[in-house]
Amino acid sequence: MGGHDHGSHGHDHHHHDHSHDHGEISGVRVFWVALFNLVITVTEFVGGILSGSLALVSDATHNLSDTASIVLSYVGIKISAREKTESKSFGYKRAEIIIAFINASVLMGICIYLLFEAYHRFLNPETINSSLMIIIAVIGLAANLISVLILHSHAHSSMNIKAAYLHMLGDTLSSVGVVGGGLAIKFWGLTWIDPLITVLVAVYIMYESWKIVKRSVDILMQSSADLDFEAIAKDIQAIPDVINIHHVHTWYSNERTIYFEAHVSVCDILISQTKTILDRIEQLLTEKYGVSHITIQFEDDRSCPANNSIFSK
Repeated sequence: MGGHDHGSHGHDHHHHDHSHDHGEISGVRVFWVALFNLVITVTEFVGGILSGSLALVSDATHNLSDTASIVLSYVGIKISAREKTESKSFGYKRAEIIIAFINASVLMGICIYLLFEAYHRFLNPETINSSLMIIIAVIGLAANLISVLILHSHAHSSMNIKAAYLHMLGDTLSSVGVVGGGLAIKFWGLTWIDPLITVLVAVYIMYESWKIVKRSVDILMQSSADLDFEAIAKDIQAIPDVINIHHVHTWYSNERTIYFEAHVSVCDILISQTKTILDRIEQLLTEKYGVSHITIQFEDDRSCPANNSIFSK
């Protein structure tokens, strides 16, 4: 018996609809956050120039890069919701991952810049109009808090939204730092508090961003899905007429959609009889392991590897 391929079309359709809904909800939120962020950027930049505060100017620069990142997130969500085409048979789901990778990488770069700025500020404290600095920072803090609340409920459902959420969380913490720094300068002349808060915020965001960079690289490099491969082999090999499963490949198209393909050796049965086995395998992989797309190639037992436990990931 030759190779026999089957695709899991029903699961594809269901999953696509879910992704599309997710994209629409997230897109609206990201749009409003981008708009808020643009207002913060302009306010802080003008306030920084008027008060002579380098902290506000650098925070405005940080916000400007965040606005660009959040707009890119919005574009990524829109692109990934597009229908499949002949030339893009897997669809555009990877667009979201590529943008999440760029977004998190840029954020790490900004944090390194902020660490250098903080170092220089430790060495050369700036003289500024602390009252104006506090007023502008409070406005920035309020707008950032609104943005964080808008994104919070979706921060764990999408890497892309999480990257945008981290941008806003970083800005909120930065705004708290600028407000605190302004108060410390105004009342106690403690100029070193401002760069200290900047360092703490930058290190935290770099740690969170690194996790996004690592995860997105794993997906782009088609690393195996997080599945219990030994348990899958055991479950599938327990199905009547199945001899073994081998040449297994799994990967993600985005962070939620798992692809699974494998060769399954069966007893010498009719091709029509493999339909029952395929249905069992599809039900098992979909319901128990959360796999979205399944391709199985059946082979008769003569083409089995000598070692029945072979299960290459």
